Amino acid sequence: MDMYIRVKRIKTTYFIRCKPSDKILDIKQYLEELIDQPVNNQRLILPGTGEVLDDSKTLADQKVENDAVVALTLRKDDNEFEEVNIVKPSDFYPSRDSDSANW
Repeated sequence: MDMYIRVKRIKTTYFIRCKPSDKILDIKQYLEELIDQPVNNQRLILPGTGEVLDDSKTLADQKVENDAVVALTLRKDDNEFEEVNIVKPSDFYPSRDSDSANW
Protein backbone atom coordinates (compact mmCIF):
# COMPACT_ATOMS: atom_id res chain seq x y z
CA MET A 1 0.00 0.00 0.00
CA ASP A 2 1.40 3.39 -0.95
CA MET A 3 1.65 6.23 1.50
CA TYR A 4 3.39 9.57 1.59
CA ILE A 5 5.44 11.49 4.09
CA ARG A 6 6.19 15.20 4.30
CA VAL A 7 9.90 15.88 4.61
CA LYS A 8 10.41 19.44 5.88
CA ARG A 9 13.49 21.60 6.07
CA ILE A 10 13.29 25.29 6.94
CA LYS A 11 10.73 26.69 4.42
CA THR A 12 10.64 23.70 2.06
CA THR A 13 8.41 20.63 2.11
CA TYR A 14 9.01 17.55 -0.03
CA PHE A 15 6.08 15.17 -0.46
CA ILE A 16 7.59 11.71 -0.81
CA ARG A 17 5.51 8.82 -2.11
CA CYS A 18 6.69 5.62 -0.45
CA LYS A 19 5.68 2.33 1.11
CA PRO A 20 5.78 1.31 4.78
CA SER A 21 8.37 -1.32 3.77
CA ASP A 22 10.79 1.32 2.38
CA LYS A 23 13.96 1.79 4.39
CA ILE A 24 15.05 5.21 5.56
CA LEU A 25 18.10 4.82 3.32
CA ASP A 26 15.73 4.50 0.32
CA ILE A 27 14.07 7.79 1.29
CA LYS A 28 17.46 9.49 1.64
CA GLN A 29 18.56 8.20 -1.76
CA TYR A 30 15.46 9.69 -3.32
CA LEU A 31 16.10 12.97 -1.49
CA GLU A 32 19.69 12.94 -2.76
CA GLU A 33 18.34 13.34 -6.30
CA LEU A 34 16.11 16.24 -5.22
CA ILE A 35 18.48 18.24 -3.04
CA ASP A 36 21.89 17.20 -4.37
CA GLN A 37 23.16 16.17 -0.94
CA PRO A 38 24.71 12.73 -0.34
CA VAL A 39 22.83 10.40 1.99
CA ASN A 40 25.58 10.51 4.62
CA ASN A 41 25.03 14.29 4.88
CA GLN A 42 21.30 13.86 5.59
CA ARG A 43 19.56 13.12 8.87
CA LEU A 44 15.82 12.43 9.16
CA ILE A 45 14.17 13.14 12.50
CA LEU A 46 10.65 12.79 13.88
CA PRO A 47 9.97 16.34 15.13
CA GLY A 48 7.53 15.32 17.88
CA THR A 49 9.92 12.95 19.63
CA GLY A 50 13.31 14.06 18.30
CA GLU A 51 14.02 10.46 17.30
CA VAL A 52 16.67 10.13 14.59
CA LEU A 53 15.47 7.61 12.01
CA ASP A 54 17.78 4.63 11.42
CA ASP A 55 18.87 4.09 7.79
CA SER A 56 18.64 0.30 8.06
CA LYS A 57 15.05 0.24 9.39
CA THR A 58 11.82 0.59 7.47
CA LEU A 59 9.25 3.32 7.91
CA ALA A 60 6.93 0.73 9.49
CA ASP A 61 9.66 -0.43 11.92
CA GLN A 62 9.95 3.14 13.20
CA LYS A 63 6.19 3.70 13.26
CA VAL A 64 6.24 6.41 10.57
CA GLU A 65 2.67 6.54 9.30
CA ASN A 66 0.95 7.99 6.26
CA ASP A 67 1.10 11.82 6.13
CA ALA A 68 3.81 11.92 8.81
CA VAL A 69 6.05 14.97 9.06
CA VAL A 70 9.76 14.17 9.08
CA ALA A 71 12.42 16.83 9.59
CA LEU A 72 15.48 16.90 7.34
CA THR A 73 18.75 18.27 8.68
CA LEU A 74 22.04 18.46 6.81
CA ARG A 75 25.64 18.08 7.91
CA LYS A 76 27.43 21.41 8.39
CA ASP A 77 31.07 22.22 7.62
CA ASP A 78 32.13 21.36 11.18
CA ASN A 79 30.78 17.81 10.64
CA GLU A 80 27.86 18.40 13.02
CA PHE A 81 24.23 18.32 11.90
CA GLU A 82 21.96 21.35 11.80
CA GLU A 83 19.28 21.79 14.42
CA VAL A 84 15.73 21.02 13.31
CA ASN A 85 14.38 24.22 11.78
CA ILE A 86 10.88 24.14 10.33
CA VAL A 87 9.23 27.48 9.62
CA LYS A 88 5.49 27.51 10.25
CA PRO A 89 3.00 29.68 8.33
CA SER A 90 2.17 31.50 11.57
CA ASP A 91 5.77 32.77 11.58
CA PHE A 92 4.88 34.84 8.48
CA TYR A 93 1.23 35.76 8.86
CA PRO A 94 -0.59 37.27 11.81
CA SER A 95 -3.34 35.27 13.39
CA ARG A 96 -6.77 35.78 11.86
CA ASP A 97 -8.02 36.24 15.39
CA SER A 98 -5.86 39.28 16.08
CA ASP A 99 -7.49 42.71 15.91
CA SER A 100 -4.91 44.10 13.46
CA ALA A 101 -5.28 41.37 10.85
CA ASN A 102 -6.93 42.43 7.61
CA TRP A 103 -7.69 39.35 5.55
